[in-house]
Amino acid sequence: MKRIAADVLVVGSGIAGLTFSLKAADYARVLLVTKKGHVESATNYAQGGVAAVFGREDAFELHAGDTLLAGAGLCHQRAVQELVREGPERVRELIDWGVQFSRAGEGLSLGREAGHSTRRIVHAQDLTGKEIERALLAACAARPEIEMLEDHFLWGLSAATESGRLRPRCSGALVLDVAGEEWIQVECRAVLLATGGCGRLYRHTTNPEIATGDGVAVGWEAGAAVANMEFVQFHPTALYPTGDQAFLISEAVRGEGAVLRTRGGEPFMERYHAAGSLAPRDIVARAIAAEMKQRGDPFVHLDLSGLDPERLRSRFPNILRVCAERGIDAPDEPIPVVPAAHYQCGGLLTDWDGRTSLAGLYAAGEVACTGVHGANRLASNSLLEAVVYAERAARRVEADLHVSFSVSRPADRGPPPLGADGEDPAKLEERVRDIMWENVSIVRSDERLSVARQELDRLSKLSVGRDGTATGAMYARQVEFAREVARLILRCAQRRRESRGLHFTESYPYRDSERYLRDTVLAR
Repeated sequence: MKRIAADVLVVGSGIAGLTFSLKAADYARVLLVTKKGHVESATNYAQGGVAAVFGREDAFELHAGDTLLAGAGLCHQRAVQELVREGPERVRELIDWGVQFSRAGEGLSLGREAGHSTRRIVHAQDLTGKEIERALLAACAARPEIEMLEDHFLWGLSAATESGRLRPRCSGALVLDVAGEEWIQVECRAVLLATGGCGRLYRHTTNPEIATGDGVAVGWEAGAAVANMEFVQFHPTALYPTGDQAFLISEAVRGEGAVLRTRGGEPFMERYHAAGSLAPRDIVARAIAAEMKQRGDPFVHLDLSGLDPERLRSRFPNILRVCAERGIDAPDEPIPVVPAAHYQCGGLLTDWDGRTSLAGLYAAGEVACTGVHGANRLASNSLLEAVVYAERAARRVEADLHVSFSVSRPADRGPPPLGADGEDPAKLEERVRDIMWENVSIVRSDERLSVARQELDRLSKLSVGRDGTATGAMYARQVEFAREVARLILRCAQRRRESRGLHFTESYPYRDSERYLRDTVLAR
């Protein structure tokens, strides 16, 4: 087994992993591994933008207030304050690294999305994530302190006993070089997980195929606590039909004035919320699901006919292009949309500096639960949280690396075999996605959660087959990760016997702040 030594191991090449790497390169040797090509991250698919206070009519208090309102009482106040106050500086840093945001005269062009009281969405047309990814990858490539390995899959974390202490400490990771079919033991002083979310646990999702919950699974396996996994955000407007990966119709389109209507042309959002089509995402997703169920329709319409065509072509060229490729002549024709799994609000529980409950292990981005999002993420706060808390984690790691400690290295264990008998991983994956979509999605109930518990418990006892290749082993391991993360979501959902934010259950269709105004934390 090959061995690699580094000061810091970063897993994931989205905005959080790249930002952390650029910061950590100032004081450490950074090894960055990503299980696919470097552009295959959720960041690359983000359309809307980065929420930050730049407008003359905006203020930190307004941004914080919008975030707290969307979070339905569970946002951590300190985390939110740090997010909004550090946001503008982080956006300026992205610009310094080469990100070319859309401009309006001498300043930044600011869009508006649902849940925001004013325009504050910094964007690069409707390809913001792709532009950020391009610039950060170029910046990382220019730093000799950063080594990036593509097609390298995180199999598991290494933990050892720190001398003189009982608590274990993360001391590296076992990585599979998929292309080279070689096992690598990475030995380091700190690990930063930036592996993204778990949208691929659901039948309909806007997430890329890599979003199988790897970071939460390996962190949990190593002993780190998780929190708020019941809060899975469903984006209200994915282009119908969704296919294997749904195409997102950005919330910013409704921010510009697009209206949700039934297939018969009736606007319906005013019956669910005073803000109409600009209501928070959880409300919009449930409203669409309710209208579809009531009428037996497979989708609803997003009407852009009242918007200026020139403004649309300038602001959303990619969305209009994809619609045209699907035979939809927007804005003259309405866009058919459905909800799809989009964002994981919970994750590995961290403090305000990215530290998990396992010493030496840090997390940033969608894999982490910082307390910013609470029970529901405000639109475009995700990229902001990733860059703000990746930078904070980098500062903390720099301080922690200066602390003297020695680790008793555990006895070497041979790497697992690439081949193994077991169930067909493709069939197991599809079964997990069906169970989660049917029972643990937009609307839940005790009965549905109980059915899901029985099914997932049964699946957890089945071994997953591997075909003897590195690619097959990676795929099987991802299915194991997805299966475990699905059980964590379910366990959190069963503990929360109320409806709050993204967790809505017909068995308890009310908010119970006396008993549940707290995070749902799972720890081994």
